[in-house]
Amino acid sequence: MSPEEFALSVTIEIPKSLFQKAVERNIDVEKFIIESLIQKLDLDPKEEASIHAELAEKFFREGKNLIKKDPIQASEKLYKAVEESIKALTVAENLGDILGDVKARGRWTVTDLDKAARRLARKFGNFILQALDQAWTLHVWGFHEGKLCSESILVRIPAIEKLVNYVSRLKIES
Repeated sequence: MSPEEFALSVTIEIPKSLFQKAVERNIDVEKFIIESLIQKLDLDPKEEASIHAELAEKFFREGKNLIKKDPIQASEKLYKAVEESIKALTVAENLGDILGDVKARGRWTVTDLDKAARRLARKFGNFILQALDQAWTLHVWGFHEGKLCSESILVRIPAIEKLVNYVSRLKIES
């Protein structure tokens, strides 16, 4: 899917103080809006898995494009690509206990992602856990700590790309 096919750009105006409060509390506003819409729309599992797969492709593409220009943002986009890939597979495989916890809580946690990755790895292969491990390194050391250079990110791309491509193929087949 090309970037032009992916999204309609929408500008939403919210009070500056509300946005600042969200940022202070480490709330990713874009992620919050997407997750809220997914929950409120009560999509069927194929639709929801497909949306997560599309987001994974988008974040992977954006992350790769930022590696040389902005390693910090590249790290976070690539982490999000793995996160969305795992969500897509979790929904597609109907891992009900995990999805039930997410729905009850209203959001995904790192614990949910890890639990899902471990279960999915047993069925599909250890590459899922490897991608999550690489993405977690990017999230912590690349994004939060800002300690990784472009080369450190590039060596982690193959594991992440393998997962995103795997999920993309599943989306096409569904």
